[in-house]
Amino acid sequence: MKKICSCLTAVFLIVFLTTFLLLTLLMDKGDESYQENRKLAVMPEFSLSSIADGSYVKQLEAYFTDRFAGRSYWISANGVMEANVGERIVNGVYIADDKMLDISAKTDGSLENTADFINEFVESYDGTAYFVAVPSSSGVYDDLLPEYISGDTEKQKIDKLYSLFDSNIRKIDAYNILKMLNDNYIYYRNDSKWTSYGAYCVYRTVIQKLGFLPSAYDKYTIEHISGEFRGDLYNKTLYTNIKADMLDIYEYHEGAEILECIGYNLDGTVYEKNFYEKSYINSNDMYKLYLGDEAPMVHIKTSVNNEKKLLIIKDSYANCFIPFLLQHYSEIDIISPESLESGMSNFINIDSYEQTLFLFGIKELYNSEFFENLNK
Repeated sequence: MKKICSCLTAVFLIVFLTTFLLLTLLMDKGDESYQENRKLAVMPEFSLSSIADGSYVKQLEAYFTDRFAGRSYWISANGVMEANVGERIVNGVYIADDKMLDISAKTDGSLENTADFINEFVESYDGTAYFVAVPSSSGVYDDLLPEYISGDTEKQKIDKLYSLFDSNIRKIDAYNILKMLNDNYIYYRNDSKWTSYGAYCVYRTVIQKLGFLPSAYDKYTIEHISGEFRGDLYNKTLYTNIKADMLDIYEYHEGAEILECIGYNLDGTVYEKNFYEKSYINSNDMYKLYLGDEAPMVHIKTSVNNEKKLLIIKDSYANCFIPFLLQHYSEIDIISPESLESGMSNFINIDSYEQTLFLFGIKELYNSEFFENLNK
């Protein structure tokens, strides 16, 4: 009887593994994972040199890891098990009771190099530069993380960066504002970025530093565009037991209007751009509701009649922050360094702006390559 059971078990395992392998090889998963919102690894090209240096095996492993049958279900199931009986960590994301926090931040880059690029920009700039380094949700809610997850806090990282800046850069403290308000819905539960309300809370301080009175919160009409947003932390875990997030649009109906919103391609050609790209609500990247696809440059003209121009150099954290600035400037130009392939001077003349606002999440500030094209 034992032999029969052993044989049946062996046959079952062979059939299961064979079926699993065939499904992995035969199923076409395309080039991108919808659930994880990322491109999948491609089959590497065979060569003797890639075999010799080991890169072929690594790329082949990545290919099968990305494309094994039922991958999304396995990741989701692993998230449920880890959250209930494990250490609550999946793919570098800590699953707390009501939110997810990213603990996989790579800080291999150099804050010193980033500071050098920013300082070089300011040295050749006649206007006033302001800098806002925004902590991620894991930086503000670090008290929820296990004690064994150690290292410098995001506050310490921001303080270090600010200490490296020249004294004529106006450094704005977003961390303490957000930390003080962390009982509010200032960060998404399924994404590491701040909510529109979190951005508004920091805007109130930033705009005063820039020389304006902030728009009162009760002047805005808030439109709840979607209550089904699941962002970058969900993409890593596919964990659905955390409540989905809300994406909001803040409309100032009695204030200035957008007269023009133009995107610039890398070759300098222009196209009309929607300030809110509502079509992305039905996609796997809902956060692109704010300004849509990243462009090297976006030009916004408003009905504000003060002839004031603002240059914003930013990452995606700024996308839901920018709407609050529309009431204060007649023109706003936005540069996304990650989209630049050549010098920023191909798009703008920095001498035409009296104010420049840098706004970045702390993690991108370790990627000093983002800032290489600022001074070209």
